[in-house]
Amino acid sequence: MPILKQINKSLVPIKIYTNDINSKAIDQLVNIANLPIVHHHVAAMPDVHVGIGATVGSVIPTLNAVIPAAVGVDIGCGMNAVRTSLKASDLPDNLYSIRRNIEKLIPVGFNWHSRAVVKSSTVKALDKPLDEILYKHPSIAKMFRTFHQTWHRQLGTLGGGNHFVEICLDENDEVWIMLHSGSRGVGNAIGRYFINLAQKDMQKHQIHLPDKNLAYLNEGTQYFDDYVQAVNWAQEYAWINRREMMKLVVNALQASKLPKFTLTKKAINCHHNYISYESHYGQKVYVTRKGAISAQVEELGIIPGSMGAKSFIVRGKGSKASFCSCSHGAGRAMSRTQAKKQFNALDLQMQTSGVECRKDKGVVDEIPSAYKDIDTVMNNQHDLVSIEHTLKQVVCVKG
Repeated sequence: MPILKQINKSLVPIKIYTNDINSKAIDQLVNIANLPIVHHHVAAMPDVHVGIGATVGSVIPTLNAVIPAAVGVDIGCGMNAVRTSLKASDLPDNLYSIRRNIEKLIPVGFNWHSRAVVKSSTVKALDKPLDEILYKHPSIAKMFRTFHQTWHRQLGTLGGGNHFVEICLDENDEVWIMLHSGSRGVGNAIGRYFINLAQKDMQKHQIHLPDKNLAYLNEGTQYFDDYVQAVNWAQEYAWINRREMMKLVVNALQASKLPKFTLTKKAINCHHNYISYESHYGQKVYVTRKGAISAQVEELGIIPGSMGAKSFIVRGKGSKASFCSCSHGAGRAMSRTQAKKQFNALDLQMQTSGVECRKDKGVVDEIPSAYKDIDTVMNNQHDLVSIEHTLKQVVCVKG
């Protein structure tokens, strides 16, 4: 059995796919499992670790309600990967120029494009539903001062934290492009706004929670439909953001004096911070995957390791107990603050040997040792997914 731990000291059981979990994460899972809106059980993936309110790596099925903070503020954050016709032998010995070409085309951190890089039809398609959301909730734009001028220019941008663009080699020395990003500043503004509304709604109805960040919105209440509309928009925005960024990475490789190439595998694009309406254990429920991806039968997904480790293209097995889910990565073994205290730039250089990437103190919090061992994570979910391809990065652009 891959489920190594089951906890029953809550309203519904908690099924955990690892023994590598600390007490604070367990406490968070118990808090979630004690909510009256949770259906059947809570599943914790093998990369599980402490989050804000809801545990990262948790799959939460809820009846007629959603928890905005469980989705978080990077709504629709996820992965995109595509295989090219290039081989390892087609890459230059020095990969710095490839990294620089990617960095020139894709803004990172808090930066955005000077003008929209997507088709005007795409902007218009997103603009109309966004206008509807802002008409009902103009305060969202006020949270993001340059909202109206920049939301469309953030499409095709990376962001910060653990977001990345990587050039990888698979087991056959074929070259892949893989990237990780989400809904950027606009999703952040939407997420924070509705988290605050949910907390106020709990106070209004005098509903007492073990953690205010588990505040939820019930169907039929004032803000439920508005949040679902907004979160669906942000998830679409994140999807398009990754699609447009992938085009820019392809352009960067084409500008890098490589042999002409084509894309030989259909793009794999998957969210790992999102809501989906699904059927599980005889009920239609809102499934929140917070740091988890869908792993329906035969569905392809992406599970990245740290910037110095392996990553995997996987195929779902449709596990009922995990709500057809699997991990979204290796999962942090320590906080960013702890990583910065424990490691320095020299440690980062050693742990990312052979990878063309930033190796300065500004990204020490992303050092491989700050993450769980990806092989152990994969071993703990062999009943959830099968491995299709094993990737190893040779270039990594960090936000």
